[in-house]
Amino acid sequence: MPDPTVLVADDDGSIRTVLSQALTRAGYVVRSTGNAATLWRWVSQGEGDVVVSDVVLPDENAFDLLPRMKKARPELPVIIMSAQNTLLTAISAAERGAWEYLPKPFDLNELVSIVGQALKNPKAGQAPLGNQPDDADKLPLIGRSAAMQEIYRALARLVRTDLTVMISGESGTGKELVARVLHDYGRRRHGPFVAVNMAAIPHELIESELFGHEKGAFTGAGARTAGRFELAEAGTLFLDEIGDMPMAAQTRLLRVLQEGEFTTLGGRVPVKTDVRIVAASNRDLRRQISVGAFREDLFYRLNVVPIRLPALRERVEDIPDLVRHFLARAASEGLPAKRLDAGALDVLKKHRWPGNVRELENLVRRVAALYSQDVIAAQTIAAELAEAENDGGPAELPPGDSIRELLEGYLVRYFAEFGEDLPPAGLYRRILRDVETPLIRMALAATSGNQIQTAALLGMNRNTLRKKIRELDIQVLRGPQN
Repeated sequence: MPDPTVLVADDDGSIRTVLSQALTRAGYVVRSTGNAATLWRWVSQGEGDVVVSDVVLPDENAFDLLPRMKKARPELPVIIMSAQNTLLTAISAAERGAWEYLPKPFDLNELVSIVGQALKNPKAGQAPLGNQPDDADKLPLIGRSAAMQEIYRALARLVRTDLTVMISGESGTGKELVARVLHDYGRRRHGPFVAVNMAAIPHELIESELFGHEKGAFTGAGARTAGRFELAEAGTLFLDEIGDMPMAAQTRLLRVLQEGEFTTLGGRVPVKTDVRIVAASNRDLRRQISVGAFREDLFYRLNVVPIRLPALRERVEDIPDLVRHFLARAASEGLPAKRLDAGALDVLKKHRWPGNVRELENLVRRVAALYSQDVIAAQTIAAELAEAENDGGPAELPPGDSIRELLEGYLVRYFAEFGEDLPPAGLYRRILRDVETPLIRMALAATSGNQIQTAALLGMNRNTLRKKIRELDIQVLRGPQN
């Protein structure tokens, strides 16, 4: 049986050479070209088993060529590469039926692996979704960092499904924006998007808010009221801060997810429901499970596809793009047009951003409104950040505090929560996990996902690191490759 043939298309000859050499070493036959016309001729003549193409080709954009290739050869897997590295690029690749999207630069070993997967399972790349929303140029997620590229790739796959998604991340990282992308660019885009924040609703009203109630179901229920599940029918229901849901409501939600129906408060007739669930939390739900505050079976029902949003301090290279985006938005709303000089951007990159992207947006809008100069300098930004901290914003850790001192303080508070009782058994393992997880995540972030460098940094064997990554369910974000 002949070796599989990979068709490579890229305008850059040096990139074609590198890709061809890597694929040839892996045992593939490679044919490469620098234009779309030759690629189309090969595909239309039935040549090639998989295509690897850049988006920008001199004679035609690959996104325009892709639908023709899929129509002529529906089962031919097409892997799209791009240096544009935006959410729109990833969504466009998925929308047009690409098997996979790879942001440049990428790991050659990853490309070889993806080509192998495409050859084994060419049908995994599903059919195109159809037309994108009209406001596709106003995408809510900004950033070209390696961390955001992994998010974009995950979203590009998920918009083609109705899978339940659990979004985790600190406050202000954009969890609702991700939920909106899953809805606006997915199968249910023509249905309603309904968001409910569990932390903002009194516990005794959450069940009524979610499932609705009949007239007379409780004191003050003067008429039948539809709940959020009914309002979200055929669309998406976003359950924000799911960790704040009381246990009784968790039990009812689990039953809905299992049976696909619910009853209103005071009602007797089951109501069928057809909604996509996207949940989010800034809490560690596994820790809540360990202390009996969250149902483990519900967690696994919701955590079908987990997405962790990185904190802004983990992707500081995105700050200039975010600043430009927020300044442009402020100008469109009538505020004076501004820009920040290089020194001001450097100050922003050194800040810890406890409030994440939301905190950055508020700062940018504030300086756009309050300062008359067209170019904002470093001194202005430093003064604003200092004033925000003095006004009660989250403060940096005191320099004298060691990890041991901080952990002892945490444990004192933790044991105090149980009063005269003891915490659940297994405390030693839970504490070690809580310490190891952020340590390994930060080390991976510092090395742009290079596991060899991370193992050396941590002083552990690479195989041990890989085992820890699997055990702790840590997402590896690969950075630019040299």
